[in-house]
Order: sequence, then C-alpha cells, then structure tokens
Amino acid sequence: MAGYLSGKNIAITGAGSGIGKAIALAVASEGANIVVADYGVSLDGSDPTSDIADETVDEIKSLGVDAVAVAGDVSKMQTGEEVISAAIDNWGSIDGVVCVAGILRERMLFNMSEDEWDAVIAVHLKGHFTIYRHAMAVMRKQETGGSILGITSGAFTASTAQPNYSAAKGGIVSLTRSAAMTAASISLRGGPSINANCLAPTAKTRMSENVPFEIETGEPSDIAPMAVYLLSDKGREINAQIYSVVGRRISVWNQPREIRTMFAPGDAWTPAEIEEMLPNTIKQEPNPFIDDLERRMKEMAQDGGNQ
Repeated sequence: MAGYLSGKNIAITGAGSGIGKAIALAVASEGANIVVADYGVSLDGSDPTSDIADETVDEIKSLGVDAVAVAGDVSKMQTGEEVISAAIDNWGSIDGVVCVAGILRERMLFNMSEDEWDAVIAVHLKGHFTIYRHAMAVMRKQETGGSILGITSGAFTASTAQPNYSAAKGGIVSLTRSAAMTAASISLRGGPSINANCLAPTAKTRMSENVPFEIETGEPSDIAPMAVYLLSDKGREINAQIYSVVGRRISVWNQPREIRTMFAPGDAWTPAEIEEMLPNTIKQEPNPFIDDLERRMKEMAQDGGNQ
C-alpha cells in the first residue's frame, strides 16, 4: 500500500472511538501499522473494556495493514511502555505517537473534588507524559527519528465548567513544547529528526455533546488529514506548533512571549509605584475569552427570558 505513511508504525491512544479512531483509520489508510491503545472506559473513566480496541483493530486490518490492541490505563508508566513496546515487538520501530485518550469530570472550581481533579489530570496530562517519555527514549536512538503529536483543546486557555480539563490541556501544550525543544536539541547534536506538535480540535464527540452553548464543531474525520501530515516525513520540519482544526478551518496559534515591559524608577518597586505606572504602561492584556463568556451568558439569559 502506497501512502503518506507507508511502512511506518504509529501508536494512538484513545483510538477506539471519536477523534482517536478517526485518526487511526486515516493513518492506516495511508499505509501505517497501528497500535490501538484504548482502555474502553466511559466518558467519566469508569467501566473499562477492551472490546472497542479490538473492533478498531479489525477495521484497520481490513484496510490491508497490521494492528494490535493494548488495553490499559495510559496514566500508568507500565502502560506507556507497553504501548511503545507493542510497536517495536511487532514491527521493529515506533515512528509516531498520537495521544488522544481523555475523560471528563465536569465541575466548577469551587465545588470540584480532589478525585475529579486528579482523575482528569492523570488521563490527559500524565497520559501524554507516559507515551512521550517512552517514545522519545526510542526515537532518539533510531536513525529515522519519529513524530510526537499531542491533542490539546482551545479550552487550554480557560474553562469555567472544566478547570481540570483546561489545566490538563494547558499542561499538554507546555509538555509538547518541551518535547519539541528536546527534539531540537537532539537534532542539533547530530541526532535523528524528531518533531513534536499539538492539535487543538473541536469535533462532535461524546466529550463535546454536553456543552451548554453553541460551539463551532466539525467531524472527527476532519482532524485526521492534519494528523497524517504531521506524522509524515513531509511534515517532519514542523515543530513546536499548535494547530486548531475545526471542519474546513485550520489555524495556527501564536507562540507566547512578553509584549510590554516597565521598569522601576528606583532600585526596587513599591506597590504605589506599580499602582501609578501599570495602567499607563504595560496595562492589562485584553482577554477575548472573558468577553466571549460575557456575550454567551447574556444570550443564555435572553433565551431564558423568552421562554
């Protein structure tokens, strides 16, 4: 089979449904063998089953490539190692990883439990770490290097009803940028080419169906072509980027940096000097997300009043 990913071996977490499955099928259709890593849990992380991973494996094999299933909790280091080892043991290398696995525990910050916080951070953020860590350890020793692809969300900027999810997705951005820096340092020392990037998709999945207001969404299959490209040799030069993918739209996020500076008039700042100078020098940076929240809440209040 000829394709963008012919002969490559890719591990994908959360590949049993939704975005993960769409990416897995697209990657397989481009010629790659797939490790389908999915614990088969419900939206809140309960009731694990290996059935959906096995079903995805069967679908992938029907495309003419090979696939194996790994059912385990990606927040565990052992599972991360097993996912990467599955590719090496079956096909000899690991050429790319995509981390999609995630759960939700919706709650506002003031009434969220420790368990609701820990569970979401574990699956999303640590679930990326366990895969990244074991993949990078192998890729840096392979002549062919490899590609690392994280799945964040526009919610990494902030979320009122999912602060645990938002914090995890923000952590994924920083972790992926750190992986990209590590990849660059390996290459600059004469090592193999490795890249690390993030996709911030919005699609109609079980994780988005309960959002209480209208959001721009596409289909899980809309995200897959970008994932294929970033995993391919043709996309290898792209590193440390975040791309939103929604329907027909692909956007790139800016890289964070300081934009305005002020200096103390003396040897050190006093609160009074900050009070006087800050509003007229560095000021505040406008937050479009709070502005959007205000707009949405007004619309919801008007809709409620019209019922």
